[in-house]
Amino acid sequence: MYRQFGGDSSTISCLAQGPGALPNIARATGCRVSSDRRVVTLLLAATPGAAVLDDVRRTATVAVVFTQPSTHRTLQLKGTDARIVLLEPRDHELVQRYVRVFAADVAPFGFSEAYMRALLACPPDELVAVQFTIAAAFLQTPGPRAGEALPANA
Repeated sequence: MYRQFGGDSSTISCLAQGPGALPNIARATGCRVSSDRRVVTLLLAATPGAAVLDDVRRTATVAVVFTQPSTHRTLQLKGTDARIVLLEPRDHELVQRYVRVFAADVAPFGFSEAYMRALLACPPDELVAVQFTIAAAFLQTPGPRAGEALPANA
């Protein structure tokens, strides 16, 4: 199932563990997935994501939740080798596409494109990339299979 995720119509929440085991969370504004579907690169704004970025530098662990608002389909990925990496030339374009597609997905629920653009705004010089190898994946869609681990080849 997670072959289908990383798409532009999902909310992307990046979580890391802060001091005292308290979680920090930041909204990603896009992602890249490697061709073999094993490595995920999240794109997020540095200032609102500062605590998560500090946690990633300190622990190299991350959990990411993808939820498609129109279906509630949800997937959680975990990584234990997270690191901040250089942006690729097309990353800013990926963010713009993500915002456009995500805004279209939530428009039927009354969220305007202007609102979504403001919510997901990320000045170009604020964009940061966090990359990790998928160590575990779980279904998190509400229902009887929520929490079910997915095999690596799912």
